[in-house]
Amino acid sequence: MHPFESLTQHLGRHEQLENIAAVLAWDQQTYLPPAAGEARGAQLSFLAGERHEVLVDDRLQGWLDELAGRDDLTATQQASVRNVGRAVQRARAVPSALVRRLARLTSDGFSAWMAAREANDFQAFAPILAEIVEAKLEEATLIDPERAAYDVLLEPFDPGTSVATLAPMFDRLGAGLAELLVAIRERPAIDAVVTAVPTDVQLAWHRSIVDGLGYDLTSGRLDLAEHPFTIRLGPRDVRITTRVDAADVLSGIGGTVHEAGHAMYEQGLPHLPGTMVGVAASMGLHESQSRFWENFVGRSRPFFSFAAARLEAVGGPRLDADALYRSANRVHPGLVRVEADEVTYNLHVIVRFELERALFCGELRVDELEEAWNQRYAELLGVTPPDARQGVLQDVHWSGGAFGYFPSYTLGNLYAASFGRAVEAAMPSVWDDIASGAFDGVLSWLRDHVHRHGHHLDAPDLVRQVVGPRDHVADLLDYLWGRHGALYGAQRR
Repeated sequence: MHPFESLTQHLGRHEQLENIAAVLAWDQQTYLPPAAGEARGAQLSFLAGERHEVLVDDRLQGWLDELAGRDDLTATQQASVRNVGRAVQRARAVPSALVRRLARLTSDGFSAWMAAREANDFQAFAPILAEIVEAKLEEATLIDPERAAYDVLLEPFDPGTSVATLAPMFDRLGAGLAELLVAIRERPAIDAVVTAVPTDVQLAWHRSIVDGLGYDLTSGRLDLAEHPFTIRLGPRDVRITTRVDAADVLSGIGGTVHEAGHAMYEQGLPHLPGTMVGVAASMGLHESQSRFWENFVGRSRPFFSFAAARLEAVGGPRLDADALYRSANRVHPGLVRVEADEVTYNLHVIVRFELERALFCGELRVDELEEAWNQRYAELLGVTPPDARQGVLQDVHWSGGAFGYFPSYTLGNLYAASFGRAVEAAMPSVWDDIASGAFDGVLSWLRDHVHRHGHHLDAPDLVRQVVGPRDHVADLLDYLWGRHGALYGAQRR
C-alpha cells in the first residue's frame, strides 16, 4: 500500500473521533442537562486521549518519513504531509495524560464559566481558569521550550503568526481606529432602532436570512446557545447557534450572519478525508469569512433592504431599511465584544491580546484579570464594566483553553477588508445584487477563491494569491472611513 493511502486510512479514525467529540460538545452548549456536566467531561476527556493516541502512533511518523523523501507527490499530498507533520510534532511532544487532563479541565471549565456568569462572580471561575492556564503553559513549554509560550499557543490557530507579526499591525490599527473614533465623536449621534419582536419571529427571520445568504439548512441547523458558535459534526453537518433578545430585533442578527459565514466556509471546503487539507487554512481566514458576511455584506445599506423585507415576510413589523442600516452602523463604544460596532470591535480584541500575552509571560495572574480587564477597557474604549458578566466573563474562549484565538478575529477583519475590495472590483453589480437578495455571485466568488482551496496553502499565502500584496491595515481603515466616516460626515485628516 502506498504510504499516503496508509496515512489517510489511519487518520480516518482521528476524524471520526473528532466528529463524535463535536457532537458531544454541540450538545453540551445547547441541550445538555446541568447535572450531566461531570459525565460529559469524562467522555470528552476519553475521546481527546484517543485522538491523541492516533497522532502519536509510531506508524504515522514512519509514513510521514517515507513521504517526506518522495518527489512524486501531488500538491494535495505535499500539503497533507506538511499539515499532518505539524500536528504530529505537537502531539508527540505532549503526553496523553496532559491531553486528557486538559480535556477534562476545559469541559469542567465550561460548566464553571456558565455558573460564574449566572452568579456574576469572576472569582468563582478563577480557580479552574488558573488550572487551565497552568496546563496550557505546560503544554506550550513541552511543544517548544525555546519559544515564548504565547507564540506556541498562537500557532495552531494561525500558522506562521507570532507576537512579532501581530503587535505592529495591531499598533497601527489601534492608532488608526483612535483617529476615526475621535472624528466620529465630533459629529451628531445616530439614533438606535430598538424594536421588540418575539423570539420565535426573530428565529424565523434569522433562518430566512441565512437560507437566503446560501447556508445549506439541509446540511445544518440553527439553535440557541449562551455564546453563538459554529461547529462541524461531520460531512454535510455544519451547525450554528445564536442568541436573540426579544426586546431588540437587531441585537442578534449580526451574530447569526457571522456564524453563517463560518458555516458556509465549512460547507464549501474540499472533501479530502484523512489528509488535514480539506480544512480551514487558519482561524484568521475562518474569521475573515464570518466577518465578511457579518460586516461587509450584513451591515451594508443594500443588505437591509433584503433583511427588512424578510422580517415582514415572517410576520414581523415593517421597518425602514435605511433606519436599520444607520442603527446597525452606530459607533458607540460598549462593553461586549460580540455586540460591538465595527469601529471599536478590534479594540476589544486588542485588550484580550494584551491580557493573554501578560498571562503567559508571567506579568499577570489569573486573580488579577478582572481588575486589568476593567482598567484597559477604561483606557481604550472609555467604558468600565459594572459587573463581571459584562466584563471578564463575557467570552467562553478561556474556559475552553483557546488562548491565542482572539487575534484571529482581527486578522479576519483585516483579510475581509481586502477581500471586499477584490469582490467590488470583480463584481460591479454586487450591491444591486445584494439589495435584491441575490447572494449567489458573492458566495461563488468566495467558493472559487477561498473555500475550495482548503489548507493547500497557509492563510497568508492564500490571501496573497487572492488579493496580491495588499496592506490589510490600510484596506480596513479605508473601508471603515468609507462606511462609518461617510455615515457620520466625519472628515479624515
